[in-house]
Amino acid sequence: MQTELYADTIGEITVSGAIVRIDLVSLSATKRDASNQPVPEFRQRVIMSIEGFANSFEVLQKAMHGLIESGAIRRNAQPAEAAPVPPAAAGATKTNGATHAGSPNFA
Repeated sequence: MQTELYADTIGEITVSGAIVRIDLVSLSATKRDASNQPVPEFRQRVIMSIEGFANSFEVLQKAMHGLIESGAIRRNAQPAEAAPVPPAAAGATKTNGATHAGSPNFA
C-alpha cells in the first residue's frame, strides 16, 4: 500500500537551476496566529525537473478546466483586459524576426 499525504495547499514553489521544489502545507491543528487562525505548517516537499513540472502544469490545467466545466468550481469575475502594449514600449527586443519581452528569460 502506498502512503498518502493530505495537504491544504502549496506553500511555496522554488526553482533552482533545473530543479523545482514544491512545498506542501496543511493548517495546524494546534498553532494559531494573532487572529486565532490556524497557522500553515510544512508537511512535505515534491522535487522534480523543470520538464516534469511543465508536464504536471499541463495536467493540472486540464483538471482545472474539467472542474470548471462540471460546475465543481466557479470562476469569479474575469480580470479586465489590459490594452495591448506595443513591444517597443514594453522594452521588448527583436531577434531573428521574433519579438521577445524584455525579460532575460526570453532573450
